[in-house]
Amino acid sequence: MPNPVLEPDFDFLHHLADKASEVVLPLFRKPIEIENKELDGFDPVTEADKMAEREMRVLIKDRFPDHGILGEEYEAENLDAEQLWVLDPIDGTRAFISGLPTWGTLIGYRHDSVQSLGMMSQPFTGERFWGDGKKSHYRGPDGTREIRCRDCSALGSATLFTTAPQIFNAQEWAHYQILEHSVRLSRYGVDCYAYAMLALGSVDLVVEAGLKPVDIAPLIPVIEGAGGIVTNWQGGSAFDGGQVVASGNAELHEQVLEILSRPI
Repeated sequence: MPNPVLEPDFDFLHHLADKASEVVLPLFRKPIEIENKELDGFDPVTEADKMAEREMRVLIKDRFPDHGILGEEYEAENLDAEQLWVLDPIDGTRAFISGLPTWGTLIGYRHDSVQSLGMMSQPFTGERFWGDGKKSHYRGPDGTREIRCRDCSALGSATLFTTAPQIFNAQEWAHYQILEHSVRLSRYGVDCYAYAMLALGSVDLVVEAGLKPVDIAPLIPVIEGAGGIVTNWQGGSAFDGGQVVASGNAELHEQVLEILSRPI
């Protein structure tokens, strides 16, 4: 008989998040060397990013040597594997180097549509958000509980988040502005924390562009487990990043997709 497939659980994701926190938190709001990964522009990376990803990769390869790993800071490994880890040690490095606690460690796992797990850890605030696409949970200074997106179906009553106008090209920005003018409140600069607040039921929409898979894939099971929806701007899978929209419910999501698909 073939050996049964060994699947990770949330205890292991928490273990990975603990290890990343041990590395990253002592360096937050401390003098740290910053590298720029782009020739034209600014895409910062620090030793905190690199060390945290290295530590998580070591733990994964020790426990699950046959699994693939797609990370932010190092080359992908074994991408043909049925079981894939997606890691972003510090999503929101710009916030990290600016002293803002809106960054987080993203940990995702997918086994060819059999199982999907995701976690966002914010060690400075002591918060974690995790889900499996069916249920999502929160742990923080105010306790531990199951979380749900809030029920807002009226675009005019919605709160909208994005990271910054600079993530959009000219056409995307034109669409975003139409959407922004349609909602009650919009806020900027919250990185992965925006999606966590959507799952927590504090906001209703997150719309972004130019994302990498590591920026969004670990968050999908958290949002969907809380009752939300995450797709690209065309309504397809958001796993590969790019243009992403996350909504608290299907009715609101359809309204947003209609705006984002209008001819400009």
